[in-house]
Amino acid sequence: MEEDYEPVVQHQRRVNPKIHDVIKKEVEKLLDAGLIYPISDSPWVSPVHCVPKKGGMTVVTNDENELVPTRLVTGWRVCIDYRKLNEATRKDHFPLPFMDQMLERLAGNEYYCFLDGFSGYFQIPIDPKDQEKTTFTCPYGTFAYRHMPFGLCNAPGTFQRCMMAIFHDMIEKTMEVFMDDFSVFEFLSNVPCSSIRKDA
Repeated sequence: MEEDYEPVVQHQRRVNPKIHDVIKKEVEKLLDAGLIYPISDSPWVSPVHCVPKKGGMTVVTNDENELVPTRLVTGWRVCIDYRKLNEATRKDHFPLPFMDQMLERLAGNEYYCFLDGFSGYFQIPIDPKDQEKTTFTCPYGTFAYRHMPFGLCNAPGTFQRCMMAIFHDMIEKTMEVFMDDFSVFEFLSNVPCSSIRKDA
């Protein structure tokens, strides 16, 4: 944390009653998975915010009978507004890879496999002494995270650093890693067909 910041307790924001159930289901899911726990007293409290998950486009008629392209809302994503906490956080400047350089290294290979990491950030535990800083408030109480949530300013750099440490001997040789997206590649033109496993 930066030295000149004081902890901030933000109050719960009014939530549209229609999405109360969305928040309740998300809290129950995180509690059941052991990713959050109830906390009664914390010097840092951030509010919940719900944003629409956007799908494809459709065309609707407005009040003046004009056709207007509109993005479909397929559901809601529960987010925590960590802006105050992020302002007070000393920034981690671990670099993320340049996408164009990654694509250049991928180009020219014959075989590709694209993988998406499952619950990527939630694989990173938070130091117990820092967990209370992730406290959020919602209509169902106040809760803190045991594992790294989305919305923290240092989460991308922290996650990328972990992935680089795990896959350091494969990066740029047989795989590229950008956050929780993995691109595995191989150039096999000089390999005899008999040596390629059919069940791979």
